[in-house]
Amino acid sequence: MKKEILLSYFPKITFKRYQQLLAAFSNLDTVWSARFDELKRLRWDDQLISEFLDWRKNIDEEKIQKILEQEEIICLIQDDPEYPKLLKQIYDPPLCLFVRGKLSNDDFNLAVVGTRKCTTYGKQVTEEIVLELASQGITIVSGLAFGIDSIAHNTTLRAKGKTIAVLGSGIDRHHIHPTSHRELANNIINSGGAIISEYPPGTLPTKYTFPKRNRIVAGMSLGTLVIEAPEKSGALITAQCALDNNREVFTIPQNITSLTATGPNKLIQTGATCVTTTKDILDVLNLQDAHKYVTNKEILPDSPMEAELLKHLSRQSIHVDELIQKTHIKSQDINATLTLMEMKGKVKNLGNMNYVLSR
Repeated sequence: MKKEILLSYFPKITFKRYQQLLAAFSNLDTVWSARFDELKRLRWDDQLISEFLDWRKNIDEEKIQKILEQEEIICLIQDDPEYPKLLKQIYDPPLCLFVRGKLSNDDFNLAVVGTRKCTTYGKQVTEEIVLELASQGITIVSGLAFGIDSIAHNTTLRAKGKTIAVLGSGIDRHHIHPTSHRELANNIINSGGAIISEYPPGTLPTKYTFPKRNRIVAGMSLGTLVIEAPEKSGALITAQCALDNNREVFTIPQNITSLTATGPNKLIQTGATCVTTTKDILDVLNLQDAHKYVTNKEILPDSPMEAELLKHLSRQSIHVDELIQKTHIKSQDINATLTLMEMKGKVKNLGNMNYVLSR
């Protein structure tokens, strides 16, 4: 297992501390054998070094691997081709992304965020705008929370679009938060989207993890659309993350007597793009032809067998044995179908029975 993945399990790791490790040691393997006096060169305080050494001594790599496999969680580090390119560009990108489902760097991502206590107007506007955006091939990124987040996710699913949920907890089945959205999380995955987090399986959400995850929502998106937000709102934190990383911020004008109007109206005053139609967003991001591009790159199945295999194939290699395990299809049938798909240019054989999507 890559050391970056293991390091992400250390509760006090940050991107800055990760950079300090890389600067002080030739490679992360060396960090795993470094003594206390060698770790002193990091300029960490003695207590932090002691905590790191205790954690390193007790970490169970075999158990971690078993849980990841059971939960069908993929781990992406920054060197991986599926790690979001836009996310790499922020000042503190996650050391590792835990993923259930599929991520693609070919997607046009837009963050849609807002208050948990939305109004009827907020619900209506979210459904109308997101329905059109998702139908145009835009991938909707949000946080799986109550209110605007869940409306954005559900509307995208109704439009047969793709949506990504960024969590402030672990993404294993028992730690999806809120628990009432576990079915929604499964629907997102089954529709070709993804549930992601920088937190390892088993991590409980806290008042600190939610604001921190907002930088990922904004960081992996071309822009952030704020629907409704009171003066103190996580949606405004997401908007600020977008601004900090030179991304576009969009917002919906609100009735000035509404409690959820303060955030959007102030954003408009400070230069955010005022949105009254979907076209306002598509024009600013120059995504008028997004749907055409997404349709052209989409790999469509020619048979029920191909459709089943495409659910599990991505740009990350997968072994035939794993496909057999996940689909419960006979090996001879899978091998025959993969051969045909390779002839059609849908998949690539990387050798040793490992396959990836061709685009």
